[in-house]
Amino acid sequence: MCAITTCASHPASHADGRERCIGRKTQRRRGSMSNKPAIGFIGLGLMGSAMVERLQSLGYPMTVIANRSRKGVDEAVARGATEVQRTADVAAASDIVMLCMDTSASVEARMLGPDGVIAGLKPGSIVIDFGTSLPGSTKALAEQVEAAGSRYMDAPLGRTPSHAKEGKLNIMAAGTADDFARVEPVLKDLGENVFHVGPLGAGHTLKLINNFFAMTTACAMSEAFAMADCAGIPRDKLYDVMSAGPLRSGMMDFVKGYAIDGDPNLLAFSVANATKDVGYYSAMADGLGVPSLMSVSAKQTLGVAKANGHGDRMVPQMVDFFAELFGNR
Repeated sequence: MCAITTCASHPASHADGRERCIGRKTQRRRGSMSNKPAIGFIGLGLMGSAMVERLQSLGYPMTVIANRSRKGVDEAVARGATEVQRTADVAAASDIVMLCMDTSASVEARMLGPDGVIAGLKPGSIVIDFGTSLPGSTKALAEQVEAAGSRYMDAPLGRTPSHAKEGKLNIMAAGTADDFARVEPVLKDLGENVFHVGPLGAGHTLKLINNFFAMTTACAMSEAFAMADCAGIPRDKLYDVMSAGPLRSGMMDFVKGYAIDGDPNLLAFSVANATKDVGYYSAMADGLGVPSLMSVSAKQTLGVAKANGHGDRMVPQMVDFFAELFGNR
């Protein structure tokens, strides 16, 4: 798309070049019609698509690129977003580049290289990683972004895609105070609770600690329900007793939502993603030179479940993994 480079730089047909130029003019018109910063979004999965829908509903000019599936991209384009084919073109069209990817490796793949975000950045722009990444990777990428004349932030998320559509996410933003001040209005359009948690990398560090605790709790609660099955105690009776005391938590209720009510989507977070996050937490602990004792069980439990075909299932469905392990089903 010519919003980034001149038509002469593309070894394409005259017609193709003309189409790219038209794309450039369209993008400029969209940007000039809004006083909001132009957003480039990479990673339109469940959460990313919901965030894009929210931002578009508030009038943010949007540039997107396909990643693993077309559904979110097609929906965004139908609402007026511009689609481009190169990640560098997303950056060049945007004041703020947002990534909502599954792993640090995926973020690095989109950020680096001749067609990556860093290659296309406009001076003075900001890149925000909303995923759950390794803090060391975040800091290394920030150095290259700053060398390109732009800024980098990590701002991992809490809550669900349905919250994203309503602008009610929890956002743990990290970076300099000046960078946070620049993007705070945009973050507040996405989040109900927006925290500036510290310098670059603090967001991803905090999120890994948060997810370690959450996934350890979810695994323990899943085992508890399956163990109750073995003992002949109805699941609802177990929940009634446990939830009446200090053990009750949102995570307990997420697991109960599937174990008793049959709804796995109160926590729309896959076993594969949980496995990755607890693994990242363990790697972070190793990098800090301390042993993580409590994460060992959760990491192994989730890893075995994933290896046995549960990776694409939601975390509350770990109840089924334990039930199968115990021979209850």
